[in-house]
This record gives sequence, structure tokens and C-alpha cells, in this order.
Amino acid sequence: MYSQGLIGADSSTTESEEFLAAFQSRIDREEKIEPNDPMPEGYRRTLVRQIGQHAHSEIVGMLPEGNWIARAPTLRRKMALLAKVQDEGGHGLYLYSAAETLGVSREQMTEELLAGKAKYSSIFNYPTLTWADIGAIGWLVDGAAIMNQIPLCRCSFGPYARAMIRVCKEESFHQRQGYEIMMELAKGSEEQKEMAQDALNRWWWPSLMMFGPHDSDSQHGDQSMAWKIKRFSNDQLREKFINATVPQAKFIGLSVPDPDLQWNAEKQGYDHGEIDWSEFKAVVSGEGQMNRDRIRDRNKAHDDGAWVREAALAHAQKRANKQHIPQEAAE
Repeated sequence: MYSQGLIGADSSTTESEEFLAAFQSRIDREEKIEPNDPMPEGYRRTLVRQIGQHAHSEIVGMLPEGNWIARAPTLRRKMALLAKVQDEGGHGLYLYSAAETLGVSREQMTEELLAGKAKYSSIFNYPTLTWADIGAIGWLVDGAAIMNQIPLCRCSFGPYARAMIRVCKEESFHQRQGYEIMMELAKGSEEQKEMAQDALNRWWWPSLMMFGPHDSDSQHGDQSMAWKIKRFSNDQLREKFINATVPQAKFIGLSVPDPDLQWNAEKQGYDHGEIDWSEFKAVVSGEGQMNRDRIRDRNKAHDDGAWVREAALAHAQKRANKQHIPQEAAE
């Protein structure tokens, strides 16, 4: 079947070879697919899954850093971290809005997240033990996110691609902020440098896992690339991240915790050790250090914010009654 997003979906039309070929031709011509355009159901489902997971990751990603806002070492750091966490909440809202154009409601996506059914990035199921972790998250986690997300600005689905333009600009700021924290710690006291190195040791491998399994084990990669939802494979993006990040670590005097890491002149990139995929699978399956805590804290935040949602709805209803606007339009 094919979907036309929220409007005009025609469930009686089967996905003929002619329809699929015509759709792929649009993709190959680099045309943007918009919500009301006919699209294969598989394309729609893939986007709903990917955009939903992306949105959930932004929202859950507020938790490990929000934990350090009140403990930031200076007022400047506190203000910068507060702004960053606010940015991440905004990214989640952009992405939920993009997913809604595909016919899935924000309420449904939120319920799936709160129930622990929805996936989000495995990286956020690790604890932030020291202030250096905030630097490592900005430098490594946001750096990996940027490597993933810049190609999404050319995603074939228009609303997703347009949302990513602002997201990537703000993530670039976050990455520089994190690297600055690590640089300051690395040139500080011996204890501060040890703290930075410890954070790098703990976040390096989980950051590499963010790109997903090897291409040979990826369930959706080939089709996503054919539809130009993705532009690069998992392994290609991981290699780009390693090649960009290792020199940054050397510049500030930190060591990447990979004994097998070495420069390969032939491929003009780094060879590296194998990732512990058993750890990745355990975290994705809900057995990470912070999986339960993240869902618990997200539910608490949702419950604590109920009065805000109720007040906003009451205000919208009052405005609708005053102006004789239908309630549905006010919402």
C-alpha cells in the first residue's frame, strides 16, 4: 500500500511495480518527497521509525546533562549547559512535528517512549559521573551525532531534511562547547587531566556504537540508502568520525583507549579495534546501566509537566470560546 501522509491516503491502491519504479525515479532525481505525495508504505514506516527514535533520543538526551546543570563549576558553564539542554528539547519538538506529517501522532510516540517500548540512542543509558563527562558528551556524542545528521540535511523526505538544518547548526555549537571543556581540563591540574582521560575512556566505545551495527548486520541500511533517507552506511560514518576525532584527542594531549588504533597510509585513515557488540546489544535490549532510570525520570518529568499542558489547553479553549473558533482549530 502507499501513503499520502495525513491527507488523501488511498488504502485501495496496491504498490505496483510501476508505482515503485516511478517513486524510485523521483528519489534518483533528488526530488524531495513531501507529506502529501504518494509514497510506499515501507518508506513511510522507515521514516516514522527513524524520526521517532531520533526525537526520543533528543528528549532522553536532556536527562544525563540536566543532571549537571546545578553542579556546573561556573555561572558561564551553567548558562551554556542550560542553553544546550533547552536546544535538545527543541530538537525533539522539531522532529516530532516532522513525524506527525507522516500520520503518527505525538501522543502515540510519547506514550511508546514512556512505556519503554520505543527505542532511543543507546548512548544515553550510560551515567554522567563527573563534570568531564559533560565535555565528553559534547565532544564525542554530539560529534558522532553531527557526523550522522549532516547527511540527513539531504534526506529525500522534505520535512526531515529541513528540520535537520537548524538541528545541525546547534549541534555544531554543542560539539565545540564539549571540546572546549575537555581542552580546559586537559591543560589543567593533573587531577583534571586524569578526569578528562577517564571520561574519554568511558565514552569512546559507546560513541562508536552510536553509528549502529556493521553494515553486514544492519537490517535497514541498504533500503534506507536506496531511498536516500541515509546517504552513508554505518561503517562509513564511523570511519569518518574516528578519522576526525583521533587528531583532536592528540591535540589536547589525551589518548584514545584503543590499543589496536593505528594509521593506515594506504587508506588514509585509522584502523581500529573491534567494538564489543555484546555490550551494545545488552544496552539496546534494556540492560544498560541507566535504562530503567531514564524511563523512570522521563515519566516523572512528564507527570510533573501535566499542569503546564492542562493550562495551555485551558487557555486555548478559552481563546476559542472568546473568538468563536472551533476547538480543533485552536488546538
